[in-house]
Amino acid sequence: MTNWYRIANADQIPSPAVLLYPDRIAENLQRMIRGAGGAERLRPHVKTHKLPQVVQMKLQAGITKFKTATIAEAEMTAAAGGRDVLLAYPLVGPNVRRLVELVQAYPQTQFSTLVDHPRTISELGQAAVAAGVTISTFLDLEVGMQRTGIVPGPEAELRYHLLSKTPGLLPAGLHAYDGHLVNTDLAKLAAEVQTAFAPVWTLRDRLRSQGLAVPKVLVAGTPTFPRFAGLQDVEVGCGTTVLWDVGQADACPDLDFLNAAVLLTRVISIPGPNRVCVDLGHKAVAAEMPQPRVKFLNLEVTAVIRHSEEHLVLETPRTDLQPGDVLYALPRHICPTMALHQDVWVVRDRRAVETWPVVARVRRIHI
Repeated sequence: MTNWYRIANADQIPSPAVLLYPDRIAENLQRMIRGAGGAERLRPHVKTHKLPQVVQMKLQAGITKFKTATIAEAEMTAAAGGRDVLLAYPLVGPNVRRLVELVQAYPQTQFSTLVDHPRTISELGQAAVAAGVTISTFLDLEVGMQRTGIVPGPEAELRYHLLSKTPGLLPAGLHAYDGHLVNTDLAKLAAEVQTAFAPVWTLRDRLRSQGLAVPKVLVAGTPTFPRFAGLQDVEVGCGTTVLWDVGQADACPDLDFLNAAVLLTRVISIPGPNRVCVDLGHKAVAAEMPQPRVKFLNLEVTAVIRHSEEHLVLETPRTDLQPGDVLYALPRHICPTMALHQDVWVVRDRRAVETWPVVARVRRIHI
């Protein structure tokens, strides 16, 4: 659809703002299900959107398992109806207690988390026993991301044994995030996936041969998730696919998803010939990526001159722009962009009709 992103009531929407298109989100969910090989194989990350309404859309589509990174995201997901919620982040300090409180507050939800170190295994188990609960726990593996986890091998095997015999913890399987695997050459990407995960499958099989329960393996970022379709007892955690963005589209030309989140911005100044300043600063679009951090849908941009907290100065061949003119842009990275906005505007039939608070952008909701 030509100019699908334009809304008829832009004059009523303060800028900068995020516009969400639920019909496009619904279509993306169906494409995710097909790409994963079934809804039961999906555990999409909610950090991309942080919205209870999108959690409910996933539930309606048959997606029942969710991945989160913060206590707030896990709480939001449970409150929205999620019944199987993974907190995929190492818990230390007071966050151990907060997870236990979350388990107690939402008994209808199956919570799980990750461990990768003997101390975190011990502290989590002690907290669970003290509270009289059992926490489903995955061993986090390092497959090249160089962030958290332990390299699959003998030491990882020992830690899974420790996890399995720790009171208060229920071994749930293995977690291996491969967000570093990005390659537009699909043959090379497939080979990289095979190399990265061969030790994971070996570890899983060794643990099972020793009589230990390894119910499932959680894998995959967005670029690789279709490569795991058909593998038994494997779930994929793609998340950006729900809203899509410029960065993923560039990195994954083989994936066909719709942009479902658009930034509405306005020209606020004309600082010189062929230059415009718009209200899309660091506080409105994620700034951790190299420029260009946005792709404009209705403006040709030849250079980014300056990007600061509240300003984005652009060079453009257009000379007809005036202060107040509305522009539409796609972020390079939607996940942290969503966290910058208190609420988003929902577009139906080409009109922004309501706002949804971005509930899980905060670090604490109630617990």
